[in-house]
Amino acid sequence: MVIKNLARAIGALTLALALAPLLPSPAAQAAPAAPVAEVTTLADAVGLLKVTEENRSGYTASSFRHWNAGEDPTDGCDTRAEVLLAEAVVAPTVGSGCKLTGGRWTSYFDGQEVTDAGSLDVAHLVAPAEAWDSGASAWTAEQREAYANDQGSDVSLVAVTSRTNRQKADKDPADWMPPSPEVQCRYAGEWVATKLRWQLTADDRELEALKVYAEGPCEDTIVRYAPAV
Repeated sequence: MVIKNLARAIGALTLALALAPLLPSPAAQAAPAAPVAEVTTLADAVGLLKVTEENRSGYTASSFRHWNAGEDPTDGCDTRAEVLLAEAVVAPTVGSGCKLTGGRWTSYFDGQEVTDAGSLDVAHLVAPAEAWDSGASAWTAEQREAYANDQGSDVSLVAVTSRTNRQKADKDPADWMPPSPEVQCRYAGEWVATKLRWQLTADDRELEALKVYAEGPCEDTIVRYAPAV
């Protein structure tokens, strides 16, 4: 009997060792699952937006902290520089203090080719002031910092010419669209994706403007977003 029990114990140990590499670690088991991306048409995505009146009371430029240390705090680059590196068509040279020299970019809003990182803005697709109007005023400072530095979605922050970013400012699609017609459907889709990702609302004029695109020239546009965590 003792020999049989010992054999069983050895067999169980052998099986456990064989399965160990296949089983997730306790840390992996405890890690929260990544949000599942939603994929839908622009028209259906617009229909998911909640409509409320906008209110900018209490907003200041310092309400959203940016730029922070970015996705990789060890690389010496802040969020702005990391976005420029990610969007470069030709990679720049990264010098001391994350100084970027050389490289080439295509400005999202107007299609301009840019070879000087200093001539680019990293724009929030939905400007912080617009986000404040649409629900971010109720967030914590940490949530607003996460929004201002959001690299979890590749559409939240985009490299554009400074001129077009100044023209856009904090306007929504009822008052401004990219001057390049080729990207207007993309912009409408990514605007809605950003609002849904962060559970931001829209006002009546904004919603009606988005419907014009969704039911017209952009009816084939697909919207992808994952809820922010």
